[in-house]
Amino acid sequence: MQRDSDGLLQFDKDKEATRAYFLDYVNKNTVFFHSLREKLDYLIENDYYEKELFDQYKFEDIKAVYKLIYAKKFRFPSFMAAYKFYNDYALLTNDGERILERYEDRVAINALFFGKGDAANALKFAELLITQQYQPATPTFLNVGRKRRGELVSCFITQVGDSLNDINMAESTAKQLSKIGGGVSLNLSNIRAKGESIKDIANVAKGVVGVMKMLDHSFRYADQMGQRPGAGAAYLNIFHADIHDFLDTKKISADEDVRVKTLSIGVVIPDKFIELARENKPAYVFYPHTVHKATGKHFTEINFTQMYDDLVANPLVRKDKIDPRALLEKISVLRFESGYPFVMFRDNVNTAHPLDGDVDESNLCTEILQRIDLSQYTDYGQSDVVGRDVSCNLGSLNIANVMRHKDIKSAVALATDALTVVSEATNIANAPAVARANREMRSIGLGAMNLHGYLTSVGIAYESPLAIEFADVFFAAVNYHSLKHSCEMAKRSGTTFSGFNESSYADGTYFKQYVSDDFLPKDAYIAELFEGFMLPTRKHWIELSADVAKYGLYHSYRLAIAPTGSISYVQSATASVMPIMERIEERTYGNSKTYYPMPGLSMKTWFYYKEAYDMDMHNVVDLIATIQRHVDQGISFTLFLKDTMSTRDLTKIDLYAHHKGIKTLYYARTKDTGADACLACQV
Repeated sequence: MQRDSDGLLQFDKDKEATRAYFLDYVNKNTVFFHSLREKLDYLIENDYYEKELFDQYKFEDIKAVYKLIYAKKFRFPSFMAAYKFYNDYALLTNDGERILERYEDRVAINALFFGKGDAANALKFAELLITQQYQPATPTFLNVGRKRRGELVSCFITQVGDSLNDINMAESTAKQLSKIGGGVSLNLSNIRAKGESIKDIANVAKGVVGVMKMLDHSFRYADQMGQRPGAGAAYLNIFHADIHDFLDTKKISADEDVRVKTLSIGVVIPDKFIELARENKPAYVFYPHTVHKATGKHFTEINFTQMYDDLVANPLVRKDKIDPRALLEKISVLRFESGYPFVMFRDNVNTAHPLDGDVDESNLCTEILQRIDLSQYTDYGQSDVVGRDVSCNLGSLNIANVMRHKDIKSAVALATDALTVVSEATNIANAPAVARANREMRSIGLGAMNLHGYLTSVGIAYESPLAIEFADVFFAAVNYHSLKHSCEMAKRSGTTFSGFNESSYADGTYFKQYVSDDFLPKDAYIAELFEGFMLPTRKHWIELSADVAKYGLYHSYRLAIAPTGSISYVQSATASVMPIMERIEERTYGNSKTYYPMPGLSMKTWFYYKEAYDMDMHNVVDLIATIQRHVDQGISFTLFLKDTMSTRDLTKIDLYAHHKGIKTLYYARTKDTGADACLACQV
């Protein structure tokens, strides 16, 4: 980012760089075709595109989709957006030297895929995507329509049973899923702790760390043909006796025999543990195999907030005494050191969970919170019990563009349909529990991006009460239209997700907050921003509650806010609903540096783009907690810390987040403040 003779940043240089990138690289290296038919014939005949996708449509209908998209004359507003697309998403020739797809072509292929042969719907999706109101997750946007592709879903979640068969199957499934580009999260809480008995022989169990080491090697071995590195996460309940060993795997000073390099880790914390720490009482951690023998329950089936005292009193349950405050301190130290572990507040999750049964872990990015039914794998020749695992079917609304087009209803409905197509297309033979869950639960995860970008564009500070009010109104409306569309799909199809009748949707208790209060603008400026929108009143919510009770819902889970990552660059959007980390990002590619100014960054917007490390994290918690009220799953919530903060400061933020109803915490990122320069003083 260059400065003029007065030392001021030249924001227009980014647009110049974008134009130069197209002139010097994209245009010169794009394969030229005389017509759309010639192009599609070439790509199909040479195994770049799946023929079956185009066989669903008449050529005239395909041409209409391309015509609509190209007529929009889309232009990337930033160099990083264009670079990210052509470097990471565009289809290239087999030698990787020439470009076969423009951005418009990738959008068209996605629209045709989502349309499922319906020409009118394909045009609707084309409009939604080219106006960037909705962005499919990377695996979907990248792989749709390609002959040689990975899967269309972002990540997967499974639980691991306590037998060697279960552990072997979990490792095998993880590699199969990693091979196709998925990140895999595994809950290890059911595995017996180090020193437990096997076949009544004492002190022979190896514990969870050995399993973590195997998984760590598996994810490094099985990647998507080198295109995407394997990624996995292991979760453990904080009451598991191996919790200290589990955390030690991420210590920088850990011995190589225990340290895991690739595997992420997450800790599941029930309210009971926080209560014990708050009251400064001793806590006990338990040995899962003895818990199972004494209660008949797997560790993931235990509600520790309810059963803790009984487990402590039970002489058949082996246990160790620990200091809960010291353990929370250890977690804070580790998060400053490595960013790990992720945190899931189990009771916050399950108090708000609308389905019958409990959620016991999250995914690699901590936004997916769904019930899992444990599988049990037996010896060859015997029948397995295939449970239900999770695939994360993700996509995000671009808040700024949805607000610009003033039609949340249509955007949410089409995005829901697109995610449903992905869910129904995901049937992975080597992960039978995932396939079963997709058939029966139809879970999706519609999220959002560009919150900070939109707030800045309309002159609202991220930490302000106006930001909270905007988020409350916007996400209540998203939730309403998501529920309404899912209900309409259930009505049309005559089917609901498995277990609907046992959910809080069916008995109406889910709607309690909406029928007792209006989530409508109170401030005049917020009301002005939403002018022309269909915002639900209490009357609408009451009517919807009655319809849901009558017709049900098609999807078991609907909303989840992912971190969005690289796909937000393509949208020229700020990531997810989090504040920005830098006003101008500096990236190094090879021997060159790339500067990426935040969307719409100018002298006017500079101070609205306050960086996350300069914010009070309590204010950020307040905003994310507001959004969380309307999201049935979770939000990928990163904490931004300065190295001048203490572990006590971090623990206080964690406990405040728990108090405010936050369900999960993602990375804790720490900024080195030693070499800080005040950019604001140089503008």
